[in-house]
Amino acid sequence: MTGAVTGPRVWGARPGELTEEYPCDALLPGPSEEWFRAVTVRADRGTVFRWLCQLKVAPYSYDSLDNFGRRSPRTLTPGADVLEHGQRVMTIFGLTGFERDRHLTMLLDRGWARRAFGDFAISYTVRDDGPGVTRLVVKMRVARRAGLLGAVHIRAMAWGDLLMMRRQLHVLGRLAERTGR
Repeated sequence: MTGAVTGPRVWGARPGELTEEYPCDALLPGPSEEWFRAVTVRADRGTVFRWLCQLKVAPYSYDSLDNFGRRSPRTLTPGADVLEHGQRVMTIFGLTGFERDRHLTMLLDRGWARRAFGDFAISYTVRDDGPGVTRLVVKMRVARRAGLLGAVHIRAMAWGDLLMMRRQLHVLGRLAERTGR
């Protein structure tokens, strides 16, 4: 798995991935920023997508911070890949769209989380990158808040998200690679 930091808004994404359209693009009206996170995973697209479905079960980041100290499962949870619009994902997101082996798209829809973090729309996408190799690319649209405090808030959120999602993508990638062997 590879990924280079190019700032808090882009980590690991290739230039072409920054210009593509993603399902989350239509979910947030008004001014927003685009953040990208991406890794290369040495597993087939179906296996990587199946691990993305595990986000319904746990966040797969720093469990002591975002999973109340419970360890995110290291084996696939039966039924986690049964997807329906409106399902909870990582507790604070609602699933707004999906296409098996292609993407999961969600919207931050819990009131307390929207007040704390702002408005987020996210697409987790998987695409072939060679035989048995998958690109896992995440695009987030993040609503801007007005004023100096809004600018400080979104910059802090970008750095915080980079820290958390970098861990999440590496964990999911390693688990997919282990499963794919």
